[in-house]
Amino acid sequence: MGCFITMEGIEGCGKTTQLRLLATRLGEDGYRVTVTREPGGCPIADQIRNILLDANNRAMTPLTELLLYAAARAQHVREVIEPALEEGEIVLCDRFTDATMAYQGHGRGLDLDVIGRLNNMATGEVRPDLTLLLDCPIETGLRRAISRINRTEGPKEERFEQESLLFHQRVRDGYLALARMEPDRFVVIDAAGGIGETEAAITAAVRERIGKLAKG
Repeated sequence: MGCFITMEGIEGCGKTTQLRLLATRLGEDGYRVTVTREPGGCPIADQIRNILLDANNRAMTPLTELLLYAAARAQHVREVIEPALEEGEIVLCDRFTDATMAYQGHGRGLDLDVIGRLNNMATGEVRPDLTLLLDCPIETGLRRAISRINRTEGPKEERFEQESLLFHQRVRDGYLALARMEPDRFVVIDAAGGIGETEAAITAAVRERIGKLAKG
């Protein structure tokens, strides 16, 4: 059976960059790796992603948002994550169920128990073996995110970046609360510094966890 590693954090924490670096490092170590993301990861879920992240969809209600995330995740798990894990691969996923708890639960104020039940319906028995929470101040993250968006050509995925600072602080606080609740699964990484420093911390945490899983 494979290993499922998720990477979480606020906007601009560096997840996407670090996920690519980690995939390269694990490939060099001889592992077969699948890199994916949420929302998205497969054609149907990618179409839902376009709806969710389009800044023009400001009228979207929190419940609609939640249900769209659950629908995209259900497709993604069945089509991408489960098959890769069954093939014994390491799956690296940019966001997963914890993002829904942090953003739609702590950020939007939706019922956490309801979100938990929807997450369970969408994922079945799939759970992360390790979750890397890249943590940084919200001002740092949003500055990075806005800079990235301004360099992007074509449609800009910026609906969440346009939320208030208070919203993003609730999301960050929610992530940290989730990490405190499940310290055996989460590793909190200080992502406020340089890329190389963050990469080193992530690589060490992942190699340690893979080693433990290999020993049973």
